[in-house]
Amino acid sequence: MSNTIEAIHLLEDKLKILLSNYEFLKSENQILLQNNTKLQHQLLEKEQNLVAQKKEFDMLKIAKTIEGSSINTKDTKLKINTLIREIDKCIIQLQE
Repeated sequence: MSNTIEAIHLLEDKLKILLSNYEFLKSENQILLQNNTKLQHQLLEKEQNLVAQKKEFDMLKIAKTIEGSSINTKDTKLKINTLIREIDKCIIQLQE
């Protein structure tokens, strides 16, 4: 009979440890999920910043070319034509 009681106490102790570990891992998982969400948000911001910086760089290249530099004249003309086409598309959409 005492063997059975000892086994029950041992089982209870193991269950308490298991529940304690479960609660710890549950809270740790919640923290990790929050960190993951935060990092994903930061990554998205960085990607958007990179896109904006690339656009600004392209605009600076165009401005330098228009300024009188003949290095990227062909690229600038192509970019201006592309921008004009995009503006035309926007105007058409606004008219509809």
